[in-house]
Amino acid sequence: MTADTSPTYAALRPSAVSALAGELRLACMRISRRVRYESTDLIAPHHFSVMCRLEESPRTPGELAEIEKVSAPSMTRTVAGLVELGYVERTPDPTDKRQVIVALTADARKVLKETRRRRDQWMSVRVGHLDPEEQAILLRASEILTKVANE
Repeated sequence: MTADTSPTYAALRPSAVSALAGELRLACMRISRRVRYESTDLIAPHHFSVMCRLEESPRTPGELAEIEKVSAPSMTRTVAGLVELGYVERTPDPTDKRQVIVALTADARKVLKETRRRRDQWMSVRVGHLDPEEQAILLRASEILTKVANE
């Protein structure tokens, strides 16, 4: 440690950076998967993802397919399922009558809120079991991972 008690760090060798990157990727994937499947009794993960996109703004099925990186027929099936569940409504596009605009219903907003609450609770329980030092490290790691994700 330096005089100001801040630790000093040496740069990792490229092989160590590669190993760290692999470990972080796997850990992030596993956590994401666990959190995603915590509330599947309310809504399937792919439905939740589409509903989150619609929460930002109503969209066409084609826009949703592009954003979600799936085929148009796959998104058509997903939207049909969400309509059947009462979570989205289709309305004609005012500028292109060949298109429809998909928007969330009030029930969908309730499901999104409850799903997020359950997922946050799942993560809160696990983080709550960590000691204060580990929680502080995760706080900093969250900031760093956000930076990495935004690059």
